[in-house]
Amino acid sequence: MRENVRLVTRMQARDMSQTELAEQINDAVEQLTGRRGDASDRTVRRYVSGETRWPQSRQRVALEAVFGCTAEELGFTPRAKRAQGGAIVASDAQHPQEEPVHRRTFIAATTGTALAGMALPTVGTADVRRLRGELDALWLLDDQEGGGPALEGRALTLSEQAMSLQRNGSATQRVRGRLYGLAAAFTATAMWAAVDSRRLDRAQRHMESAITLAGLSGDGQVQHQTWRYAAMLADQRGRPADALAAAEAAMSTGAHRRDALYASLSHARLALSLPGTGDHRRALRALDRAADAFSRADGFESRPASMGFFTRGELSGLTGITYLRLRQPDQAECYMHRCLTALRPDQHRNRAYYMAHMALAQLEQGDLEQACTTAAAAVPPRGSVGTGRTPHLLQVFTTGLNMRAAGSAVANEWNERARTI
Repeated sequence: MRENVRLVTRMQARDMSQTELAEQINDAVEQLTGRRGDASDRTVRRYVSGETRWPQSRQRVALEAVFGCTAEELGFTPRAKRAQGGAIVASDAQHPQEEPVHRRTFIAATTGTALAGMALPTVGTADVRRLRGELDALWLLDDQEGGGPALEGRALTLSEQAMSLQRNGSATQRVRGRLYGLAAAFTATAMWAAVDSRRLDRAQRHMESAITLAGLSGDGQVQHQTWRYAAMLADQRGRPADALAAAEAAMSTGAHRRDALYASLSHARLALSLPGTGDHRRALRALDRAADAFSRADGFESRPASMGFFTRGELSGLTGITYLRLRQPDQAECYMHRCLTALRPDQHRNRAYYMAHMALAQLEQGDLEQACTTAAAAVPPRGSVGTGRTPHLLQVFTTGLNMRAAGSAVANEWNERARTI
């Protein structure tokens, strides 16, 4: 008795468990005969082990319908023919419980409209891997260049591709869950691109779709990503209560519970939302928990590329922003220095963003000349594709500077430069 390698290979290609195959066999029998089949995971286990070399006709034809190929191509071998009354017949004929007329009708149905209606394109792990590669490429592009219309448009196109496979293909439950997760991640990436370029109404529409898809996926990592982007969107829109609710939703996901790095990011986002609600003590506690969780995170654990940005430097930057919102600009500047020291040289977008926050911290401390020097370093190079958040911060800086030192030489010099931003 040898394992049916052909059947196992086709099941693996679809990421199909034995229970799932049994359910699809029963579905096929019901569609073809009007009565549901009785295959179980034990039935499939006998197929896989080689114990059953030639399934009975209903299940054999159902298997052919599920995989779109013959039973022989699935690794099954017809029973040996033997002589009987001078004639050569297949030993299949020794099973009188299969009514000949019903059997012929059943087999004929597989070549008619019933089987044709089932012949959907197969969607398997190869499709999931391809889309996952596209998602990783989008996250790398965001990390290097930031969000914008191009990133948003590409993400939405890929989300529609994932949903088209979901709607029009034959797939196992696990593959369908992964397709929902990919569609959610692509849509969340489009939401983030719109947030990063300050097109907040578009981001809001993407968020509503992403939350629905993430819920359907059952993927805790995708749900965490979607809720933290939702918290950032609410923050950008000046809605601290919504930002707090989204940050707390991220903390309810499986990713937060299972992975200390996700937990660290959850606590950091929670800390960012709390100053706006007036709960300063809870914000400080959240910062402590973020630091503690980060120290416990396994740096060698495999995670989606969307978490690649969250380094010790990024945590320092988020901590610095929180202290700035808590009206502790000296602490904020300290953490911004730590952040900028730890960022990779290629993280130009993040460097400009945190540089602008450090300029605001220096401005709050009254160090106007140093603040203007720092702000100048955050100005995107002429002709570059900058994101919307940093120019917005520089506008806030300009307003704050003129409130403090309107008409001064340092303010006039900065205003001249700000006109070109």
